[in-house]
Amino acid sequence: MAGQVGKGVDARFPLIYHARMPLHLALLRAINVGGHNKIAMADLRDLAESLGLRQSKTLLQSGNLVFEGGQRAPSALEALLESETHKRLGVAVDYLVRSAAEWRAIIAANPFRREARSDPSHLVVMCMKDAPRAAALKALQAAIKGPEVVRADGRQVYITYPAGIGTSKLTSAVIEKQLGTRGTARNWNTVLKLDAMLSNEA
Repeated sequence: MAGQVGKGVDARFPLIYHARMPLHLALLRAINVGGHNKIAMADLRDLAESLGLRQSKTLLQSGNLVFEGGQRAPSALEALLESETHKRLGVAVDYLVRSAAEWRAIIAANPFRREARSDPSHLVVMCMKDAPRAAALKALQAAIKGPEVVRADGRQVYITYPAGIGTSKLTSAVIEKQLGTRGTARNWNTVLKLDAMLSNEA
């Protein structure tokens, strides 16, 4: 039949395929804690979609957003999300953006393999805005009075809390102050759940 190409395909209306864009992960810092910096995850997804960040999905209420970020650099995505969150939702918050490839590299670089297997809820990865200086890391480790151990790789800090996180003196505020840069932490269970989200969408 004229105008037909193959069974059930009309040449007048060609099929449009959506090319898969590179996936990114955005971690929000210090939201929904103690009633401060409250952001609903539905609002976060709507914001991302309105900015052209397609296939947006969230995990937990601590602010973990997976989306298609296109060819934009993570730093550009951070600036965009921070600016628009402040403008549209009225919340000033830091975003830490990593690509799917960077997230896989973060998992591969974990120096605490035994703890990842035996006690993943007490192993955290803290993604930082900037890579901490070696001298600052050394000073931080020297200042720790408890059993916690800190290691770093690029803009990530890995920390074990063998005696628990809730009562530890090694808080995010202490780490940020010592290292001179802001960041946000996720435990290893969440790290792997986010990796599964990134992998399932790849």
